[in-house]
Amino acid sequence: MPLQLRINLWQSISQVNDFSPKIHNAMASVTKYHVLFYGTPDGYQDNRAQIALYDGATVLGYVRFHDAGMPFPNDSQSGGRITMHLPSDMFQNVIDVLRNESPIQYYFSAGHAFLGFAGTEPVGEGE
Repeated sequence: MPLQLRINLWQSISQVNDFSPKIHNAMASVTKYHVLFYGTPDGYQDNRAQIALYDGATVLGYVRFHDAGMPFPNDSQSGGRITMHLPSDMFQNVIDVLRNESPIQYYFSAGHAFLGFAGTEPVGEGE
């Protein structure tokens, strides 16, 4: 199939089937964070640790970590703040992303919180 015909076909399919992710809320840039750890067997409000995420001085929301056996709520958004819930064993992964990647985006869509590197990286970068 000639290249131009393939491009036209792809454009036609793309218009019918929009493959782009549906993001209902604007993505916010994470520029700062702070970490809290909670002691005792039950933690604090069923959380073992929390990372607060900021854009400058504005609180964007929280990533809360739960040990096995602790209640595990759904992600939520309230008053413009997003709360993501993850198992405690994901804590190091989240800290690594916050320390080593930029830009970081945080948003809420389709009942889920999303946090991650907003760009692409070359394969084999060795991080």
